[in-house]
Amino acid sequence: MDAEITLLAGAAGTTIATLLATDTWNGVRNGVITLWRRARPDHEERIAAQLDTSRQDLLGARSSGDEETEREIAAEWQGRIRRLLVAHPELVAELHSLLAELAPGTSSIPTVTQRATASGSSRVYQAGRDLNVDQR
Repeated sequence: MDAEITLLAGAAGTTIATLLATDTWNGVRNGVITLWRRARPDHEERIAAQLDTSRQDLLGARSSGDEETEREIAAEWQGRIRRLLVAHPELVAELHSLLAELAPGTSSIPTVTQRATASGSSRVYQAGRDLNVDQR
């Protein structure tokens, strides 16, 4: 579950940071606040203020071409979301739904493509996650 949470938090943080500087920012703000309200209603006002600050910082960074600040804002939200999901894994499905609503047509979790070629008596072991090999 930790790998899924990390990937999901990464996608969520990037999506939040990207969309805060668009016309859909109110939807992003409301969705993130609703998510937090379910798990930590006492943090609702703080999260709302952090979203507003992130938006202002992001708009300023974009107007000055400051890509580093954009990356930092995405990383901050990735961390916040990851910590929320670790403490409240029941919110994973809700976050998936929120991301699908906010950024339709994009995958909330990146896909991985693996290719391997084996010849002769060689073996290839690949896994997207856990792999158990028993060679008895």
